[in-house]
Amino acid sequence: MSIRLGLARRGDMSAIAAMSRELIERGLPWTWTECQIARCIFDPDSVVLVARDGRLLIGFAAAEFWDDHARINLLAVRPAYQRQGVGRDLLGWIKSSAQIAGALFIHLEVRASNSNARDFYRKQCFIETGFRMGYYAGQEDAVCLACYLKATLDNPEPVHARHGVDSRFTPFLEH
Repeated sequence: MSIRLGLARRGDMSAIAAMSRELIERGLPWTWTECQIARCIFDPDSVVLVARDGRLLIGFAAAEFWDDHARINLLAVRPAYQRQGVGRDLLGWIKSSAQIAGALFIHLEVRASNSNARDFYRKQCFIETGFRMGYYAGQEDAVCLACYLKATLDNPEPVHARHGVDSRFTPFLEH
């Protein structure tokens, strides 16, 4: 298995949207369509990453960057590739990008019922910061999570200093 991480391209939009529909938005109205993915890919304040095993797109992450924080909009890995470090390394790239951008923290929401996702983010030093009733189309509640990247008076050691990206995964850039 030779997994590579890189920036998403125009040709990835369809596969990312389909994976989002299948792995993230199952049972909900579809909001992360090809058009929405395209907006993120071409938005200078966002990043959309992909993980590939050869030519097969096996995972992706989408995040947007603001003045003092970043927000993860999407992160998913095909079930056959889960628990192999792919999600952790996609998240690691986003953490590094957020730190370089000057973000103090990263935040996101996950379905309250998605205990696997909540456990994954906890292992990546995210903490539960809130709860949003009916957040997902009025059908399901969300748990809010955050990871603090920079040292503050309340958080003396930045999280990124304790967690690096696994060197087995080779970052690449494609045009």
